[in-house]
Amino acid sequence: MNFVETVLASTAAACIALSASHAAHAHGIDDPHEHISPAFQTAIANVPGKTMTAIIVDYKPGGVSQSHRHGQAFVVGYVLQGEIRSKVDGGEERVYYAGESWTEAPGAHHLISENVSKTKPAKLLAIFVADDNDKNLVIWDKK
Repeated sequence: MNFVETVLASTAAACIALSASHAAHAHGIDDPHEHISPAFQTAIANVPGKTMTAIIVDYKPGGVSQSHRHGQAFVVGYVLQGEIRSKVDGGEERVYYAGESWTEAPGAHHLISENVSKTKPAKLLAIFVADDNDKNLVIWDKK
């Protein structure tokens, strides 16, 4: 398998895993608040046993994500568009603007993640660094 085929196969696997997690969260195909789609997944060449996976979270106006954790993954959140309010663990609640980012330590509890605007969409790139065998990158809190 060449590099492109490997990346495509890995991305397809990530799509399936993330779609399953999101479907369980959304209790259906369309969530009225957010849409999660895969961006990429690749092994980290100089860190054996670790994979980098990225997803894009598209928030509708006023969209809110349910509180969640990311298992033992290290996470970077990067705002691509709009303004996103975030609160992780006991940290301060803060609004991040396009071009700003934050990190989440392994095991962190992401308590707030929402689009600040009630009239415009927002978009977030979430990048996970996790063990190769960690397929459950989003663990939604029970309602």
